[in-house]
Amino acid sequence: MVKDIRRFAYSLTGSVPDADDLLQMTVTRLLEKGVPDDADVRKWSFRVCKNIWIDGLRAKRTQRNWIAQSDQSEPFEDGARAAAARIELGQVHRAMDRLPEDQRIVLSLVAVEGLSYREAADILEIPIGTVMSRLARARANIVDQLQSAEADPNKVRL
Repeated sequence: MVKDIRRFAYSLTGSVPDADDLLQMTVTRLLEKGVPDDADVRKWSFRVCKNIWIDGLRAKRTQRNWIAQSDQSEPFEDGARAAAARIELGQVHRAMDRLPEDQRIVLSLVAVEGLSYREAADILEIPIGTVMSRLARARANIVDQLQSAEADPNKVRL
């Protein structure tokens, strides 16, 4: 199960060190807070991982706003994006990174982790129809990006 959560964390962060950090925070949170008696441990672990990642994104957004307000001349550089930009994982990885957050999470759970639509819906606490819709849009988005890359290889970049 830890392998699955690590792979999911990597699909969210796009960086091995960031994925390892996210995995460690997830395991720590699970050990500290526990898992509800009526919850499936695997599903609960994915949910905790996703929530920690989203909390981190919110914190980065707040930090970016704070830095912008303090009138610094250098723009804030997102470390996860800079790390992901250095990793050469091919066009599919880059296309997946370009997906909107909600589409990337659903695609990661269903296509990468192999969860059913129902399991993904339970983890994300959304209707199954929303999972199906986001997955369809994510797949179409990736196909469009890959077709654009074939026409112009310089188009899909991080």
